[in-house]
This record gives sequence, structure tokens and C-alpha cells, in this order.
Amino acid sequence: MTVESPFAALLAELPVRRETVSILGAETHYWVYGPDDAATTVVICHGYRGEHHGLEPVVAQLRDIRIISPDLPGFGESPAMPGVKHDVAGYAAWYAAFVAAVAPGGSAIVLGHSFGTLVTSYAVAKGLVSTPKLVLVNPIAANALEGPGKIRTQGTVVYYKLAMALPEKVGYWLLDNWLVIRFMSLSLVKTRDKRLRRFVHDQHHTYFGRFSDRRTVVEGFEASIGNDVTSVASDISVPTLLIGAEHDLITTVPQLEALRDEMTDATLHVIPDVGHLIHYEKSREAAGFIVDFLGAGSLAEQSAVAN
Repeated sequence: MTVESPFAALLAELPVRRETVSILGAETHYWVYGPDDAATTVVICHGYRGEHHGLEPVVAQLRDIRIISPDLPGFGESPAMPGVKHDVAGYAAWYAAFVAAVAPGGSAIVLGHSFGTLVTSYAVAKGLVSTPKLVLVNPIAANALEGPGKIRTQGTVVYYKLAMALPEKVGYWLLDNWLVIRFMSLSLVKTRDKRLRRFVHDQHHTYFGRFSDRRTVVEGFEASIGNDVTSVASDISVPTLLIGAEHDLITTVPQLEALRDEMTDATLHVIPDVGHLIHYEKSREAAGFIVDFLGAGSLAEQSAVAN
């Protein structure tokens, strides 16, 4: 049974179209939300094993901003990149080429969530992408093996190693196993809103298994636990907005504060009563911080907001 999105009415108010573009030898599928004549464009980079649907609750809250949201190579509708390792450097090269190809004048506001914060911060720090501002939602501010969920992360390392070592069909089954995905979802969700909880779980079950192949998934996982934004923080000079969570299993509040202090021009907002799913559970709060930081666009009418 399909679970209705609490954000469907808001999202339906936005014009949206689907496009494709060839980047690094593979077709990248992406979605453009909002008016084409908007003065401000934001290009999104979603999290690990997610795809463009995951950030739609935040997109749904925003008005008068053009938002470009791709499926990262190897996930959702976008095939893996041939001959390119799907690590932070590989994805950063893809992201920079994507922004140059689709953004007006080849430059846009950069927004990353979770794993996407690694990709976008690396791309900005290395001068690969042109942007006036950077937004990081649930930033990975410390190595996942050192965060509050380090025991869970160590177990996940074993899980991915096993999935890669097993015969292909068995390994794929393990990666897309319903019980494993539900356990992951239950460990992340914090909201007590039953309707929103059902939606979050349905999103994970619907999209968490939409990957191209085992190797891409494992390469992405290894990149996600082997890197953090602090390694490039001092090389980021553009104004940066950090939207963190009080109960994130990957990054603590002190680690977020340390990341902010390491950056040249960073503002940190920590949202209470939420973990690593700000984009689902606190989408309006995140959108409000984004609008204020950009000094552009507006929020959707409160009467239509579900959360």
C-alpha cells in the first residue's frame, strides 16, 4: 500500500520537470523545481543510498527559488559512472561537471545532505565548483567510526563487507533486505508523529534499494565512513550554513561546533528533537534557515504545511 506524502500538497504547488544530461560518460537524471526565471538557483546533492525524492520535503517548503536535484550516479534513475570510482573525489568531479552543465552561468548555491555534505564541501574546497554560498544539512563533522553511533557503524562495516563477499545474488538480497532497511530506518527516525513515521519508513523501503550494482554501493559506503567535512573545512572560504541535529547518531553537537569554528565564515543552527533525518522530520525549520541564509525566496504558506 502506498503511503501518502504529508508534503504532497505543498509539492504540487511547484512546477517541476525531469531532465537528463551526460556527465562523465553517464546519463544523470535530474529534476528542476520552481520558476525558471528565479534569481536564485540551488543545486542539491543528496545522501548515501538516497535519491532526489529524499529532499523533496525541504524543496516543497521553498518558493521563488529554482532547485535542481539530481540522482547521484549509481542511485535512483542515474546509472553508475563508467571507469570512475564512486568515492568522494569521484562524486565531487561529477558534481562540479553537473553544476557547470545545468546551472545558469555554471554557478549556483550548493546544498548537500549527509554524504552529500562530503561531496559538496570537497568540491568547493578544491575549487572544482563555482558557488557564492554553501549549505550543509546534517553535515558529517567527524569520522563515523568515532561518532555516537560508532558501534552501529562498526556493525554496518561488517554488513557491507559480507554483502560484497557473498555470491552476487545473495549479496544483492542482503543489501536490499527488508528487515535490514527497517532496522536502519527505526534507528534514525525520531519523530513521534505516526503519519510522518510511516512516510519515512515507506521512503526508505521504496528508495533505499534503488542502486545500480553492489560495487557502487560499497564504494560509496567506504567513502561515507572514511571521510568528514573537517578534513577540508579550512579550505572553504565561501559563507557556509550548517544545519545540524541535536540527536544525530553520526555527529555530536560539540563536533558540529568544532566544524563551524574550523571554517572561515560558517553559521551553525542545531535543530532540537531530531537526528539524521532533518530533511524529513524538520523540513520547514531547515527551509526557514536556508531562506534566511540565502536572503532569497520565501517559505510556503503555513496553512499548507504538514509538519
